[in-house]
Amino acid sequence: MAPNDTLSLVWAGIIALAVFGYVVMDGFDLGIGILFPWLEKGEQRNTAINTIAPVWDGNETWLVLGGGGLFAAFPLAYAVLMPAVYTPIIAMLLGLVFRGVAFEYRTRTTRLWIWDRAFAFGSMMAAFSQGVILGAILQGVTVSGRGYGGGWWDWFSPFSVLTGLSVMAGYALLGACWLIYRTENSLQDQAFALAKLTGVATLVAVVAVSLATPFLNHDYFSRWFETPGIYLSAPVPILVGVTALLFVRALRLRAQVQPFLLALALFLLSFIGLGISMFPWLVPGEVSIFEAAAPENSQFFMLIGVGIMLPIIIGYTGYAYWVFRGKVGHEGYH
Repeated sequence: MAPNDTLSLVWAGIIALAVFGYVVMDGFDLGIGILFPWLEKGEQRNTAINTIAPVWDGNETWLVLGGGGLFAAFPLAYAVLMPAVYTPIIAMLLGLVFRGVAFEYRTRTTRLWIWDRAFAFGSMMAAFSQGVILGAILQGVTVSGRGYGGGWWDWFSPFSVLTGLSVMAGYALLGACWLIYRTENSLQDQAFALAKLTGVATLVAVVAVSLATPFLNHDYFSRWFETPGIYLSAPVPILVGVTALLFVRALRLRAQVQPFLLALALFLLSFIGLGISMFPWLVPGEVSIFEAAAPENSQFFMLIGVGIMLPIIIGYTGYAYWVFRGKVGHEGYH
C-alpha cells in the first residue's frame, strides 16, 4: 500500500514536536552542564543539580520518540541520514552516557572533581554533537540510489562546526534562564550574569547561522530572499529582534520567569525558520517527506499507538514540572 500524504504530514508534525520538545526540555539541563565550570564548587553546583534532578531523565523521552518516529514513519530518510551522521550520533550518545553516570556518581564519591568535569564534558559533547548533526543535514547529504552515497567525514565542515557551537550557546542560555527561575541569592545573581553573556552569544550565533544557511543551496536562498518565499519568512527575523529586545528588558528588570520563556520563544522562532528552509525535505534536495514515508497501513497502525502514548507522555511531563515548580532548596538529590 502506498504512503498517504495526509498521514505523512501528520507524522512529520509529530516528529517535529518530539524534536522541539527534546531541544527545549533537555536543552536547559544540558545547558546547566555546559555552565558548570562557571559555577562555584559546592553549594552552587549542588543547587544547580537539584533544579534538574527530578526531570532530567524524563526529558530524554522526547529524543527516543523523535528517533523512533523517524525510523518507523520515514524509513528511507532514516536509512540515508543515519550513516551520514554516525560519528556525531555516537559522540552524542557517549556524551549523554558521561553526563548520566556523572549525575549519579557525583553524590557517591569523595573525588567530586572527576564527576563534575565528566558532567560538564558530557553535556558539552552532547550539545555540540546535536548541533553538528543539524548542520550536516542542512548542508546536504549525498544520496546514491536509496542509500547514503557520501564519505565518513562529510558531516564535518565549517558550517556544521558553526551550528554545533550555536546549539551549545543556545543550550547554555536556556540553562542560565532556568537557574534564574529556580534559584535565589548568589546563584541567581550568577545566572543573571551568565544569561547576559550567553544571550549575546546565542543572538550572534542565530544571526551567523541565518546568514550562512541561505547560501548552502538556491532553494534555501529563494525561500528567504526571493518572492513569494520572502513574504512567509520575513516575519521570523522581525520576531527574533522583538524577542531579543524583550529578553534584554526582562534581564534589566530581573524578572524571574520571563527570561526562560523568551529564550524558549527564540528557540521556537529558530525552529520555525528551520522548517521554512527545509519543508518538505527530510534529506534536503534529495528525499521529501512524501517519498520517504512508510506505507499507509503502517503509518495508521503506529498513529494509534502514538495517539495513546503521546498524551500520557505530555501528562506525566507536565505533572512532574508542576510538582517540582518553584525555588529549590539545598537538601540534595538523594
